[in-house]
Amino acid sequence: MGTMGAPPESRIRVLLADDHPVVREGLRSMLQVGDIEVVGEAATGREAVALAEQLRPDVVLMDIRMPDTDGLAAMADLKKRSLRTSVIVLTTYTNLQYLVRSVVYGAAGYFVKGVSREELLAAVRAAAGGESLLKVRHLSAVVERLVAEGAKTAPHAVAQLDALSRREREVLSLVAQGLTNEQIAEVLGLSRATVKTHVEHIIGKLGVSDRTQAAVWAARAGLAGP
Repeated sequence: MGTMGAPPESRIRVLLADDHPVVREGLRSMLQVGDIEVVGEAATGREAVALAEQLRPDVVLMDIRMPDTDGLAAMADLKKRSLRTSVIVLTTYTNLQYLVRSVVYGAAGYFVKGVSREELLAAVRAAAGGESLLKVRHLSAVVERLVAEGAKTAPHAVAQLDALSRREREVLSLVAQGLTNEQIAEVLGLSRATVKTHVEHIIGKLGVSDRTQAAVWAARAGLAGP
């Protein structure tokens, strides 16, 4: 569990986006721990975007099917606004295509409602801490789709790629293959702490919200291959 006495500035700030008040109430109850703070609730996608821009949470728990603007469109809007907020999709749909689309639109992870409290807490902490939320096969499905579609980075991304060191490109390529920090450390002969620092620098230089979106960026830049 989290540190019950965590000071406000060190807490993970979470926004809940779901059109069912009972679901939001349940999520708020599940997330009541010392190192996580629920800072707001939204009932529509449009409201979620507005609140995220106002509150700048670390993580948004986002449903897909919502009135006004759905979760996918809301995520796309969030990313256009360059918000460094990680989005975790929490939905009733188990379809792999929904998962792939969610990640392509900007999600850090994808979970089905009914997920355990422990899994949800771990996911929120992982998203906020730059750790991976996707299973390797799911990340591979996302990368394969992007490669098949011939997805490319935007022109301004060339400068971001140039800003990465050779080692950071190596680390990013392995991140895109779904390797953990521990596995990357073993492959490259580095300490886990050094890899963690590289991943943090990569996320910052690319201007993405989390590890998953760094992998998506890598796929679009052609760095996802072994």
